[in-house]
Amino acid sequence: MHIKTKMIGAALTAALLAGTSVMASAETLRWARAGDSLTLDPHSQNEGPTHALAQQIYEPLISPDMEAKPIPALATEWSVKEGNPNVWVFKLREGVTFHEGQDFTAEDVVFSFNRAKLESSDMKELLVTITEVRAVDDYTVEMETEGPNPILPNNLTNLFIMDKGWAEENNVTEPAEFDDGEETYAVRNANGTGAFKLVSREPDTKTVLARNDDYWGIDEFPMEITEIIYTPIQNAATRVAALLSGEVDLIQDVPVEDLQRVADTDGLKVENAPQNRTIFFGINSGDDDLENDTVEGANPFADVRVRQAMNMAINREAIQQVVMRGQSAPTGVIIPPFVNGWNEELDRYPAADVEGAKALMAEAGYEDGFEVTLHCPNDRYINDEAICQAVVGMMGQIGITVNLVAQTKANHFPLISGKQTDFYLLGWGVPTFDSEYVFNFLVHSTTEDRGSWNGSRFSDPEVDAMIQSLGSEVDLEVRNQTIADIWQKVQDEVIYLPIHNQVLNWGMKENIDFAVQPEDQPHFKFLQFN
Repeated sequence: MHIKTKMIGAALTAALLAGTSVMASAETLRWARAGDSLTLDPHSQNEGPTHALAQQIYEPLISPDMEAKPIPALATEWSVKEGNPNVWVFKLREGVTFHEGQDFTAEDVVFSFNRAKLESSDMKELLVTITEVRAVDDYTVEMETEGPNPILPNNLTNLFIMDKGWAEENNVTEPAEFDDGEETYAVRNANGTGAFKLVSREPDTKTVLARNDDYWGIDEFPMEITEIIYTPIQNAATRVAALLSGEVDLIQDVPVEDLQRVADTDGLKVENAPQNRTIFFGINSGDDDLENDTVEGANPFADVRVRQAMNMAINREAIQQVVMRGQSAPTGVIIPPFVNGWNEELDRYPAADVEGAKALMAEAGYEDGFEVTLHCPNDRYINDEAICQAVVGMMGQIGITVNLVAQTKANHFPLISGKQTDFYLLGWGVPTFDSEYVFNFLVHSTTEDRGSWNGSRFSDPEVDAMIQSLGSEVDLEVRNQTIADIWQKVQDEVIYLPIHNQVLNWGMKENIDFAVQPEDQPHFKFLQFN
């Protein structure tokens, strides 16, 4: 894996050098980050870099802006239907065309939402309360929910609209099965309504986009970029070198050890902001036995004392200072402060206490420890593999021998959603800014439409019922109390091991005027050149 990574890094450097012998015009943006989009199928994967690329090509009804605030996109207005609190009415933008010339209508919205609710979609948890999506006329859509859902619009900012006819013609009426590696036309091709059109796609190598001169918002947004060349560069040193040499114009993930170097380089600058994302470890506490440990016939993670010991063994402040160089905010809960349901009490984390953790391990019957495998991505989060390496050492101090397997996110994520890992690193952003989003994906029992990323295997019918009630509770005081009760259960059971909230650092040329977006989604139609 390491040899391959170095070879890829060298190849990318050569390719970048070859492609930049002639300076690009100011309208071309060369954009890089550590990992690529997993797929162009807009409903197949609910993953940050995947959405970041999709946001350039496709559009939702309601879009996040560069402050992550919702603004009209393909819907111009939305409201609860008068006389029926179970129905949301969306007025659609008229005169919009897809990149291949098809007219955008309500039919496309109905199709896209029904597609996103299918089993192979990774977006279905966002739509669990919707019972029907119907077209009233060409530019009006009604969405009916099981009960009044006051926050439904919050769930739609990454729910992209496809052209129904295009999907039918290309046999992509269902989302591609990402975990099975299914290849469909929509995986490598796209036809959206967004500010940029897909020109070419080479996964993990290069994607080229061109400005959509027929875009409905051509006069509403700066739209100063005519071409985007997107290059994933996994190797951190190669990525920074590309920025320092002028081979790329903007990188989203400046390594923390290189922040000052980039900031001190003439013609470059670093912009930063707290991210709406928490990094944490998941542990399989639900299965009777583990596949990846040395304890026969039992699951040591099923004992809450072991989970408490692991939580106490993690020195979050050391990770912040040594691994993250101060560029993180240690936390005790798997939601950032942006999110409804967060409070300072939840945010508190246990002080690192090796002796106390050892005592808990002995009390649980694991004084001699055990061995287990930890799965970690190496191209998704800031210093993801280094965080895992640090925690390997911390677990070793309490007798848990951890075998680290670090690999690309394309191989890592299916292990979690496919329930094939017992101990893993994951990061979770909350685009709805509400705890229900976290509960639906990470806490609810895994069912057909919820709990798809619940690699902990935690399952509690009472908690499930509370989670389900959030989608139709209109009394915000009651709803917030339910959220607090669910978090109390999550914390008491130590379902996850929170580490920190990320801080975003984007490096860019000094002539670029572009603020950091809290969800790490650059919407390039907003970018301006000085």
